[in-house]
Amino acid sequence: MVKQSFSKTWKRSTQTRKQRKYRYNAPLHVKQKMAHVHLSKELREKHGFRNAQVKKGDKVKILRGKFSKKEGKVERVDLKDGKVYVTGMEMIKKDGTKVLASFDPSNLMITTLDTSGKKRKVTARKGAVKEAKAEKKEAKTSEKKEVKEEKKEEKKIEEKTQ
Repeated sequence: MVKQSFSKTWKRSTQTRKQRKYRYNAPLHVKQKMAHVHLSKELREKHGFRNAQVKKGDKVKILRGKFSKKEGKVERVDLKDGKVYVTGMEMIKKDGTKVLASFDPSNLMITTLDTSGKKRKVTARKGAVKEAKAEKKEAKTSEKKEVKEEKKEEKKIEEKTQ
């Protein structure tokens, strides 16, 4: 009999069936981490992190599949199934009805973040703080270089006068 519960001690396995079982039986707080989506280059530079939890209202670009290179807003995120539904991306069923197409978070890229929630505002602020620190570091290093160059010039002048 195969165990149907989530193992907290599970580390890794090369067997696909065990990896699939881990993902299927994972609790929602773990599945939430699996629903992170890559950020575009501009957002990475702006906020200072590589990926973010996809939320309703984010604008995403589809990278793989039938709808690749198309953009749309996230309409719904299903953590239980690990799927993201985007407005405008619809599949036509045999009976003619239209159904929203589901996407795996790994096949998406966030182009604009919806920063209306409290947590998103905090992460945006963290990114701004990181950016400010990086700018300060660059300024300090440029100042140090300038000081070194001035000292070299002073030494050259002293050598010429002697």
